[in-house]
Amino acid sequence: MKLNKNTKIFVNYFLGPLLFVWLSWSIYRQIKSQPGLEQAWQSISASLGSIKLFNLVAVVLLMILNWSIEAIKWRISIRAIQQVSFFKALQAVLSGVSFAVSTPNRMGEYLGRVLYMNEGSRLKTISITIVGSISQLIITLLMGFIGLLLLKNRILTQGLIAAMWMNVIIYGVLAAIIFLTLFYFRLSWLVKWVDRLPGSQRFSYLINALEDFNATLLLKLLSLSLLRFAVFIVQYYMLFSLFGVEILWWQAFWTVSVSFLVMAVIPTIAIAELAQRGKILIAIVSLFSANELGITLATASIWFINLIIPAVVGSILILKIKKILKGNNEKV
Repeated sequence: MKLNKNTKIFVNYFLGPLLFVWLSWSIYRQIKSQPGLEQAWQSISASLGSIKLFNLVAVVLLMILNWSIEAIKWRISIRAIQQVSFFKALQAVLSGVSFAVSTPNRMGEYLGRVLYMNEGSRLKTISITIVGSISQLIITLLMGFIGLLLLKNRILTQGLIAAMWMNVIIYGVLAAIIFLTLFYFRLSWLVKWVDRLPGSQRFSYLINALEDFNATLLLKLLSLSLLRFAVFIVQYYMLFSLFGVEILWWQAFWTVSVSFLVMAVIPTIAIAELAQRGKILIAIVSLFSANELGITLATASIWFINLIIPAVVGSILILKIKKILKGNNEKV
């Protein structure tokens, strides 16, 4: 995938600045439309002079850890086609976030990452990145499934959903977990199947790299995905504490897990999903806490810290993509 001169000019001088301006405007509109802004600022201001400041600092540090884990995942995934440093992998991941926030179900993250790959490896990177996303999705579905089983009686008692639909969801999620897990650990079958298709030789190179994904590597990706998931849960629990949501750690763990499950199956655009996230989390966490404002503030804080800050950093990195493109002219 060779970038011609016009494409490089577009990326260097138009795409980065446009992305940064769009993100800034979208963030402003999302934050301005949220209820309880004054209370949120009061809570955060109060925490700055108390022991709870640790919670806020820890959540920000965990955000860095979260995206560092994702960078490690991506780095070991693409190792077979290109060696990249951890720092370069982190830059690619953050640049991907800047594209992802404005695309349905964050599909744009692939575009941000491939810009950091050498010519000849960029399209191959897409299929590899998808494998990493599948590993995260499997963990999200699995933990959400367990959460549904543990909270089923309470959910039905509170009338959040009818018993029939609850069973449909549980069996549907179980079927999805089984299918994705079998697909995940049998990627070589996909490569062989594509190779047998008429005229597939022109495109088979795009997925041939998947043959290098052995069970050890796939399990390692799943382990890193589970670690990322745990980081998310700890962040939520700390913010619940910061904003006065009285909830036990195991209640936070499984309610947030179920909310992640719901968010995973609902098509959305990340930059506009704040209100949707808030409604889902309030509905589920309210099984154990009536502090809806605190739940909303925790959700908004997670959205801003985990998604918007990395996206802004990523859009700034796009502004420096000229140097990266110049350094990636080797074909592999």
